[in-house]
Amino acid sequence: MDFRAILMGLAFALMWSSAFTSARMIVAEAPPLTALALRFLISGIIGVTIALMMGQSWRLNRAQWRATLIFGLCQNALYLGMNFVAMQWIEASLAAIIASTMPLMVAFLGWVTFGDRVRPLGLAGLVAGVIGVAIIMGARLSGGVDVTGMVLCFVAALALSVATLSVRGASSGGNVMMIVGLQMFVGAALLAVAALMFESWTVHWSPRLLAAFAYTTLVPGVIATWVWFWLVARIGAVKAATFHFLNPFFGVAVAAALLGERLGLMDIVGVIIIAGGILAVQVSKQVR
Repeated sequence: MDFRAILMGLAFALMWSSAFTSARMIVAEAPPLTALALRFLISGIIGVTIALMMGQSWRLNRAQWRATLIFGLCQNALYLGMNFVAMQWIEASLAAIIASTMPLMVAFLGWVTFGDRVRPLGLAGLVAGVIGVAIIMGARLSGGVDVTGMVLCFVAALALSVATLSVRGASSGGNVMMIVGLQMFVGAALLAVAALMFESWTVHWSPRLLAAFAYTTLVPGVIATWVWFWLVARIGAVKAATFHFLNPFFGVAVAAALLGERLGLMDIVGVIIIAGGILAVQVSKQVR
């Protein structure tokens, strides 16, 4: 892994983790599905425009179209949609911690569904991840966390795991920025239908809302997604996913810095154990 890939991986982890804090700011003052659908529409327009300026084509191969649709459904509509809804009731730090278990879910699904070989180090990482989650959930449940919001976050992470298993097809054949833009449109269309069915338009306009919306649209929405596809294409999905072990740290750090969310001792212990489990799983995949 070269130095540029390391820097891009660190940038991706920070951008991806910060999305929970900006989302928490948004859902405090706007309907979550409506705001997210609008974000995806704007991000899609930006992404496709940039792709056209780069000379990229709408003509994707079959694998790219399939992966784009799956990614748009699983990451944008399901993963982010459920996280936005859940963060009406739970803290951004908890949502970030739950979402960070996605690499563990990917490893487990690959093992039970596709028969991927899991080495002893990987098994130890999976066990550590479960222990870390149990520690955090035990502490939060005893503190009165909203169970519905927590369940939505776990289901969302599972949806992103499915999307991750399909991303390899989207990162081959070029046209990466075009794919980024098109999968935003998939999410926007699906969430717009859900928003019309379940939400009313009630927005409390504020500078913080506008800043959070602009940041979410441009940084996690377009830039982080492009960096992820770039990483997968450059160093492979397994090595790229290694950077997810930083998400628990970055997620809680950004939430603490910008939202003043406090973490208990058990939260910190759980985060360290989960991060170690994620790293162990990813390192085990790189051992030949």
